[in-house]
Amino acid sequence: MKLLKKFILIPITLIFASSCDGFLDKTDPTVLVADKFYKNEAEIEQAVNGVYALLQDYFNSQWQFTEYISDNTTLQFNVGDRGQGPSLEALEYWQYNPGTQNFSSLYNTSYYIIANINTLLYNLEQIEIDQEVKDQAIGQVKFIRAQMYFDLVRSFGDVAIIDIPIKSPEEAFLAARKPETEVYQFILTDLQDAVQKLPTSYPETKAGKATRGAGLTLLAKVYLTQKNYTECLSTLNKILPLGYTLVDNYADVFETNNKNNSESIWEIQYLGLNTGGVNSSFIYTFAPRSSNGSVINFPGQDGGGWNIPTNEIIALYETGDARKEASLKEGYFNQSDEWVPVPYINKYNHDHSVRGASDDNWPVYRYSDVLLMLAETINEVTGPSSEAFEYLNMVRERAKLPALSGLDKSEFRKAIWKERRIELAFENHRWFDLKRTHSNSELIDLLKAHGRSEIAKPTTDRGGIPFSNGDYQIEEYQLLFPIPADQRRINPNIQQNPGY
Repeated sequence: MKLLKKFILIPITLIFASSCDGFLDKTDPTVLVADKFYKNEAEIEQAVNGVYALLQDYFNSQWQFTEYISDNTTLQFNVGDRGQGPSLEALEYWQYNPGTQNFSSLYNTSYYIIANINTLLYNLEQIEIDQEVKDQAIGQVKFIRAQMYFDLVRSFGDVAIIDIPIKSPEEAFLAARKPETEVYQFILTDLQDAVQKLPTSYPETKAGKATRGAGLTLLAKVYLTQKNYTECLSTLNKILPLGYTLVDNYADVFETNNKNNSESIWEIQYLGLNTGGVNSSFIYTFAPRSSNGSVINFPGQDGGGWNIPTNEIIALYETGDARKEASLKEGYFNQSDEWVPVPYINKYNHDHSVRGASDDNWPVYRYSDVLLMLAETINEVTGPSSEAFEYLNMVRERAKLPALSGLDKSEFRKAIWKERRIELAFENHRWFDLKRTHSNSELIDLLKAHGRSEIAKPTTDRGGIPFSNGDYQIEEYQLLFPIPADQRRINPNIQQNPGY
């Protein structure tokens, strides 16, 4: 993830410079709000598109903090040129600290996106245009702001709530962290407004924009995280009439010729073009090192060897599960036709025409996720009713697995957790699912057991290099990420999370 700028101490006049050059006033680089922004609907559309463009960079690296840091994936240890290895190894082995650069990038990029949105919202209020156009723009960016704060509060705990444009660098120094309860209330307020303003669909030319279904899905996730099952169930039931359906073949969900399909509720749009920020690069990150064109469809092309599926998740797939082949490969045949047992994620591995510029979208919310949330929530409210089994088994049936029945409430709960892990594998859900479904002590025990398993039988060969004594020795305080050291130098009002 690029470190776009220092926290929010950046000139908002440069926000959309790359996509809307000449559109914004760039006369004063120390002022964060331009005096004059939007004159018409076209300029509003450009500004909103600029926010979506920022999400491409954000989701290109979000796997580090959701899948890789969990028990789903690991790394292919690099015994030679380490590159960015040490900083990413710190995440995998839970050896991170406030100086770990990855957290600074996550934190800074999140607030950079929020700063853009705050300025956009302020300037939307200054223009008189068609109210429906204005409402749709407000709904979209409030949805995205809610997503940013939802990720921040689940990652860092208490965080600063900034909902107005920052007009000078000095104002940014005043921001202090707010309790999680206040952050969640802010998220709910944004989403409740967004849901009222967002349309149920857009023309195909506007694919990827947030719809009412996306707003309701995120709102349901917030309620589920808060264990507010009644509101969660009510919200999920509002999604059912919106027309989403499961794609018949699981692998087709991720095909580049099937983007924004009937199952897609919200996905980040990428194009296979040799233009920075527009193309995705997931397979170049996830493919094994030294695979030499055997995985990526270009001669001699290697991958980064990051986000490698663990032995644990590979073993979790049931016999006959159609999702396994679509989601991962347990190895590959090299150019000498020799089997190399290095697993890799297969969901984002599709042929593309420009080297280094793959064409895969990132699925943020899918209808199968909604069905599993429905099953989980119904079970928590009323127990494992026939309706709960119906939603669960819809997902299993698509995976070519037998229907489940006869489970009690506790058994059904665990079945849902397992199904979520497999169905949504490598889509940035695992870490947050673990945190919401386990107490801190339970999660620490689970993660340490995973660490012991990796040390005893590593997923990939380490070239004879032993693990360090501190590897996989996670402590409870690490379930919240550290506030980046550079932020505390910039803003003395930001207190560090305990333990760091």
